[in-house]
Amino acid sequence: MFKSLNFKVILFGFIFTFFSSFGQSFFLGLFNSSIRDALSITHGQFGSIYASATLLSSFILVWVGKKIDDFNILKFSSYVVALLAISCFLFSKISSVAFLFLSIFLMRLSGQGLMSHTATTTISRFFEKTRGRALSTTWLGLSLAEFILPLLIIFLLTFIDWRNIWIAISISVIIILPIVIVTLVKNVKLDSRETSSSIHIKTKDIKQWTRGEVLKDYRFYIICLSMLAMPWIATGTFVYQSFIVSSKGWGPYVIAQSFMVYSILSVVTLFLTGFLIDKFSSRKLIIYMNIPLLVSTFVLYYFNSPISSFIFLGLIGISNGLANVLGSATWAEIYGVKYIGSIKALTTALMVFSTAFGTALFGILIDNSFSIEQIALVSGSYILIAISLLFLVKNKLNPDYL
Repeated sequence: MFKSLNFKVILFGFIFTFFSSFGQSFFLGLFNSSIRDALSITHGQFGSIYASATLLSSFILVWVGKKIDDFNILKFSSYVVALLAISCFLFSKISSVAFLFLSIFLMRLSGQGLMSHTATTTISRFFEKTRGRALSTTWLGLSLAEFILPLLIIFLLTFIDWRNIWIAISISVIIILPIVIVTLVKNVKLDSRETSSSIHIKTKDIKQWTRGEVLKDYRFYIICLSMLAMPWIATGTFVYQSFIVSSKGWGPYVIAQSFMVYSILSVVTLFLTGFLIDKFSSRKLIIYMNIPLLVSTFVLYYFNSPISSFIFLGLIGISNGLANVLGSATWAEIYGVKYIGSIKALTTALMVFSTAFGTALFGILIDNSFSIEQIALVSGSYILIAISLLFLVKNKLNPDYL
């Protein structure tokens, strides 16, 4: 499907999204118990530290992430890898609450933030005709990590100290990723584009928006309302899954088993979305992105049977697959790719911020005696408003041509 350099760039993105998992909530949460035991802190204290560190990382990402527009990918990704390796090593040395805050901040900034930002920005800029398929393949790296790493880490924790696991992760990062960078993207420049004989949308014909111009465009905020629904609602659901289980009276393994459906449907949707974007464009698909997520809130509100857990998480998986690809392709289609790093630094920071928002909001609602059905109603109302606003501007999402 892709020629040599195209394949290398995609493989680079795939590997970087896989390694971004070390800063993702699903991975860091595996060490929750070990860290709390080591520092003698409560669930609430850990959650507050996690949310505040995540918020700080989102603010810093807005500034740091834009630098990808100023450096070739070889140099920028090298800095990101160095920061990730240092962050992983520091995570193994956590000895106080202050150190925990610093470590989570660095892991969220380097892992969840900059690693995924580097991968998706590089793909979005490099590919034009096959951008959808390239992005969907790239995000499979994270899906693979979500599938294999939880079981692997839980197994390793039975006989290896958690600190030693993080030291091993740091070593693997510093050994593997520099080789990946030099081998795959050494020749990729800021103006490098995919090898193709027929590009259906030429970048030079589309207005190249700066981040300042994007911030003055009302469409940006309407699109963001929809883009941010998935991160905060899914994060809140994952973090407080034990509350959902106890509220619904489900068995202890129902949610864990349901995650298999989530993963499978997420991967299937990733593949399909890539092809659909290349055929129809992301601008025409984005209106449908959160419909499965909206239906999932109805399922959570109306049904209590354990089978509804599989349907609930399966629907979230479909929206996750749609959101991962559309979240990168849409900005490139509407605003061009010359300043895409700066724009995506902002949108990635907003995504990180929304995950902290979701964790905090769900916690506040639970502490104020909201039932899971009421929380589902709040979430569904937000999604419905976001979809309605997006529907009103769906015919105004075409790029400006020069």
